[in-house]
Amino acid sequence: MKKEEKVSSSAVSRDTRLLDGPTGNLYETVAIIAKRAGQISLQTKEEMHQRLEEFIGDNDTLEEVFENREQIEIATYFEQQPKPTLMATDEFLKDKIYYRNPAKMDVEK
Repeated sequence: MKKEEKVSSSAVSRDTRLLDGPTGNLYETVAIIAKRAGQISLQTKEEMHQRLEEFIGDNDTLEEVFENREQIEIATYFEQQPKPTLMATDEFLKDKIYYRNPAKMDVEK
């Protein structure tokens, strides 16, 4: 596993000039961050389902599912993670997201 940097789990006001600097367009930046947040959300959801699959049984009743302490710990762990939009914004500001705009690339050619 790779070591992940700590991302704040609370929303922070951002300077829009920092956000639109790399792309030159704030709306394009927001679209990039939104797309990456969707990817992060999907990865997190898949990881959570993989961890919870261990506990799925044929004979489980609804009460047993809610009382399973390990499932509760896994769910709590994922609830405490920063929101995907915060993680994506942090990645964008640290220049960790690769993005390209095909429309801009066609104009340059």
